[in-house]
Amino acid sequence: MAPNGAPNPGHDGRRTAAVRHPRLRYAGASVLLVLALLLAPFAVVAAWANSQIADTSRYVQTVAPLATEPAVQNAVTDRLTNRVVGNVDVKAITDSLAAALQKAGAPPLVVEHTPALAGPLKDALTKGVHAVVSKVVTSDQFAEVWDAANRRAHGAVVKVLTGEGTSAVQARGNTVVLDIGTLIDNVKKRLVDAGYQRAAKIPTVDRTIPLLKVDKLQQAQGLMRLLDVLGSWLPVLTVALAALGIWVAPAHRVALLTTAMGSAVLMTVLLVALAVLRGVYLDSVPPTTLPRDAAAAIFDTLVRFLRQSARTLLVVSVITALAAWLYGPSRPAGAVRRTAARSTGAMGRAAARRGLRTGGLGQWLDAHRGWTTGIVIAGGALALVLWNFPTPGAVALVLGIVVLVLVLLGILAAAGGGPPGAAPAPDAEAPGT
Repeated sequence: MAPNGAPNPGHDGRRTAAVRHPRLRYAGASVLLVLALLLAPFAVVAAWANSQIADTSRYVQTVAPLATEPAVQNAVTDRLTNRVVGNVDVKAITDSLAAALQKAGAPPLVVEHTPALAGPLKDALTKGVHAVVSKVVTSDQFAEVWDAANRRAHGAVVKVLTGEGTSAVQARGNTVVLDIGTLIDNVKKRLVDAGYQRAAKIPTVDRTIPLLKVDKLQQAQGLMRLLDVLGSWLPVLTVALAALGIWVAPAHRVALLTTAMGSAVLMTVLLVALAVLRGVYLDSVPPTTLPRDAAAAIFDTLVRFLRQSARTLLVVSVITALAAWLYGPSRPAGAVRRTAARSTGAMGRAAARRGLRTGGLGQWLDAHRGWTTGIVIAGGALALVLWNFPTPGAVALVLGIVVLVLVLLGILAAAGGGPPGAAPAPDAEAPGT
């Protein structure tokens, strides 16, 4: 109040500014967090696409299982068998046989029925070639050749997603095809070694197998080129926006809890979208192009690391939300914290009674519980950041180690009580703010 009893304008101005300031912080934090959450699914997809393009080992690791996938092996074997048999002129063989029999003086009835051998001859040829091709495709050598070819031709991913360069995997119109020239040459050699001399004359045409057929491949390529450009920076931008939003928010814990829950929901949406996309893709691939089981195996193999990333982030989000809730003021969270503190305290005091006192170290740990807890949690988060493509199992491992270290620190802190005979210190409770 002013000396004359009138309201103090300076005091009211400070109060108005104090009210306005939190509102601005809430508004700014809300905008930042909404942007971060909206970008999160795109950041995951962009990071996955970028890893497939920029990391040769990662790309080879992605496509390697296709070489040992039974459905894919069967599709490759059937296609190669049909191509080999299709290039054998069975009619010419039966005509030559008829001419030879006629020249040798065989009965006319035998010569006339020689063309009837075309069907059984083709069936026998198909079975023989199929057995040889299957042996090649299912061998360890094929898997090695597959990996080596994909490693040498890593530009395949760039070719498919950007339409630039040349590689084993190419985009032709609305179809993605795989050049299997090396495999065909290997099969021809095996067939010649097995006695099929005519296999050496198989023409070198149509040496590709269609992998994917997409009606709007060009539009997809344009989107993937954009994701390729953003692949390195979009995840960084998303994390930065989320961190800044949490820092700006007046209630950091609530902002962290909201962000974690929103991220978990969006990762679930991404997984559902992949499941829907899988069904759409399988329905769009004609059986004459690729058998359904082989198409499913190819799709699942190509996107499995994207699924893994989404699941990993889902697990991290759930754990983060749970941790933010546990540090909150709710009664259940407080009960959990008190139970944990009592348990570690009891174990530490039991160790102290047995002479396992930690002395000054334990007292220091007890006085700096907040700092040590934060350092351990930050160390776990840093381990996941530095982990090369962490899986949900890796997250569970890091979480287990963090919890174990926190329990050990709690026991060491409780074992550092006063001298023998002194009253035990009261159970500590983690901060609830």
